Amino acid sequence: MDATAGSGETPANPSGPADAVPGQAGAAGHVNAAGQVGAAGQGDGVVGRADAVAGRAVETSQTLDRGLRLLHLVADASGGLTVTEAANQLNIGRAAVYRLVSPLIGHGMLRRDGDGRLRLGAGLLHLARRAQPLLAEGALPALRRLAEQAGATAHLTVVEGGEGVALAVVEPSWTSFHVAYRAGARHPLDRGAAGRAILAGRAGDAAPVSSSGELQAGAYGVAAPVLGVPGLEASVGVVALAPLDVDTIGPQVLAAATTITNALR
Repeated sequence: MDATAGSGETPANPSGPADAVPGQAGAAGHVNAAGQVGAAGQGDGVVGRADAVAGRAVETSQTLDRGLRLLHLVADASGGLTVTEAANQLNIGRAAVYRLVSPLIGHGMLRRDGDGRLRLGAGLLHLARRAQPLLAEGALPALRRLAEQAGATAHLTVVEGGEGVALAVVEPSWTSFHVAYRAGARHPLDRGAAGRAILAGRAGDAAPVSSSGELQAGAYGVAAPVLGVPGLEASVGVVALAPLDVDTIGPQVLAAATTITNALR
């Protein structure tokens, strides 16, 4: 009986095996809880890293956007820009402008003149030379068709350094006489049909523009702006030794401008 009573009391013993089970359960629970906390911590770390990467991507995109806007501002400022002027126009601090300027100067995109003003660098000319043949190649089929239709010298004129520059020129094949217009010829934008068409295009006016003797005595021109190509200011037109009928030539020039726009997009 005593032995039976003793063995009956054994489960009630706090030091007995019954305590070992809760203890093990508690330890397992602790391990599980630690595992859960660890998993949550790892998840938070992944989310945190993703947020950091996204934040850096946004910051990089913003920096690139500001750098490109700075290049456009300098390009539009014939006298260059000071850092303060650039900061005011970009609505950022001078220190941020200096951070943009340093790598752009290092890559030759910008330079400082003797007065410390920011101006475009020779690196952009290198890029422009690479881009110009592509522009000319895209425009040539439309220029050839225009020259043959109009019986006049056709040209694509682009803006470079505040002036109009003849980038591509095509002469008609069937006329006895026509204007010899040299590719690379420059002229002010406010003189000649090609330049004035570009100025009209800035105001959103796509109508053909005509001129007479503005660039060369006895020469007549009709031109229309090339619109809808991001980053490009250009016009397409014809020049002849005799007066041009705008009602006839105008639609041909407009059609060429549209074709060139579609080719360069």
